[in-house]
Order: sequence, then C-alpha cells, then structure tokens
Amino acid sequence: MQNIEAYQKSFITYLEDFAVEREPRSLYKPINYILKLGGKRLRPVLTLMTSEIFDGDPKDAINAALSVEVFHNFSLVHDDIMDDAPLRRGKETVHEKWDLNTGILSGDAMLILAYQLFENYEPNTFRALAQLFSKTALEVCEGQQYDIDFETRDDVAIPEYLKMIEYKTAVLVGAAMKMGAIVAKASEEDQNSIYDFGRFLGIAFQLQDDYLDAFGNPETFGKQVGGDILENKKTYLYLKTLELGTEEDKLSLIKMMSSNSISNATKVNAVKTLFDNSGASKATQKAVEDYTNKAFEVLKKLNISSDKKQLLRLFGEQLMNRRV
Repeated sequence: MQNIEAYQKSFITYLEDFAVEREPRSLYKPINYILKLGGKRLRPVLTLMTSEIFDGDPKDAINAALSVEVFHNFSLVHDDIMDDAPLRRGKETVHEKWDLNTGILSGDAMLILAYQLFENYEPNTFRALAQLFSKTALEVCEGQQYDIDFETRDDVAIPEYLKMIEYKTAVLVGAAMKMGAIVAKASEEDQNSIYDFGRFLGIAFQLQDDYLDAFGNPETFGKQVGGDILENKKTYLYLKTLELGTEEDKLSLIKMMSSNSISNATKVNAVKTLFDNSGASKATQKAVEDYTNKAFEVLKKLNISSDKKQLLRLFGEQLMNRRV
C-alpha cells in the first residue's frame, strides 16, 4: 500500500495533464483555475486507496478519482455563486474572477466532464460508476437545498441537520470509496460496506469541521475561526445548545446570533461561551467520536486483511483528531 502523499502526487500529476488549455478558452480556463486551486484532494485519494485495498491497481481507478474531484469542484463553483462568496481557498472565486455567467456555464461543463471520465471503463464498470454517480450527485443537490432551506427556518431538528450534512458532504466521501471498490471489482457486499465506512467518516468530518470553526486554531484551521457564528449558521453546536442549554442560554444564543449591534469578536466569544456552558461543545466532540466508531464497526464486515483494516482505522483516527 502507498502512503497518502504518494496517492496525492500521482493524482495531481494526472490532474495537471487533464487541465490543459482548450477552446473556447473562456469556458475551460475557469475550469482549470478551480481544479488547480489546491485543497486536500481527500476524495480522489480515497478512491485510489480503496482500489488498492481491494487488490486493484490504483492507476485503473485514476479516472474515477478525477471524476469525483471534478464533480466536487463543480459543486464548489455553484455553491460559491449561491453564497455570493468572494474567496475560495484564499483566492478569488470563479464568478468573481470572471463573471456570473462564466461560473454557471463552466460549472455545467465540469459536471459533464465528470460523467465523461467514466467512458474510460468497460461497459459493466461504466454502468456501475455512472449509477452511483447519478445517485450521489442528486443527493448532494438535495443536501445543498436543505442547507438553503435551514437558513430561513427556526425549527431545524438535529436529525434533519444530520441528514443535510450526510447528503451535502458525506455521500460523496462514501461514493469516492465505493468507486475504488467498483473499479477493483470487489464484491457487492464489500462495495456497500466501504461506502458506509466513507459515509460515516464523512459525517464525522463535517461535525469536526463545525467544531473547529468555533474552537480551532486560526493558524492551522485555514479559515476564519467563528465564521459560522458570524454567518448565523445553525450548526450542530448551535442546535445542541438549544437542546441542552437552560432557557437563559437559549434566549441568549438566539439574541446573540441575530444581533448586528455588537462587534464580531464579542459575538464569537459570547456564543462560544454558550456552546461550552451548555455542554454542546462536548456533545459535538462526542458525536464526532460516535460516527467515527460507526465507521470502525463497518470494518469488521470487510473481506480484507487485518493490516488493511488497521490502515483504514488509522486514516479515520487522523480525521477525528485533525486540527485543520
């Protein structure tokens, strides 16, 4: 088995060959820009790693891995338009660097390119990958719509929030891993199990992201700490505070989150104190641990060596304990 850095290196090399100049430049230049903007490349690495876990050749999974990454970045381009976000990974977003129409059309082209990459596989593999991709892509759209709907609702329940992050984030992690298993021709049982492993880890990853947004180290997190608080997002921390806090805590939280008359620093610190005092911060860390353990339970079902199970477990532990 290769290490994560080796998978990243081989993937980035393949990505560089894919993201070349094409005509019309005004369509493809923004695509290449977002694809080369960096990021952890977590999802394509998982596709390559999973393929090798099931005794496949990672080189055979490279087009599936690229499809996952192209789709992920397509979703970011359109998300940034919906959020009117000026920056992505510290650089101008596509619609800001070019314009709104370019962002929409280049994003559309990326979705088609993601599908097109499956044409490199024989018919049975193509069909399995395309079916999984279609299901996942639709779920990601559903998750994004839930997220938008929640912005104007005051009655969001925790199960609804968990479903939203599962669809918006976790299903693509699960699909990335299942694609590697499909290419490696793993059994259907193992394909479904590795999907669940990735899905549970994806939920844990997003919950950890919620936690780090409030309590992470600004030097290592890479984003503005307290960004979710300043945007009045109903994160797991927020919902847990409403569930666990006293009546006074709840009223204070609602008042703080809706206030525009206090400084950003005062707002962030006051809300973080409420997260801590209510027990929401500990409950969020516990939820991260619980979903990571759900992923580890799935490992018992996989028909792979104990060494490979340990490798997957180590990967999950690194995600759970990350500070970035």
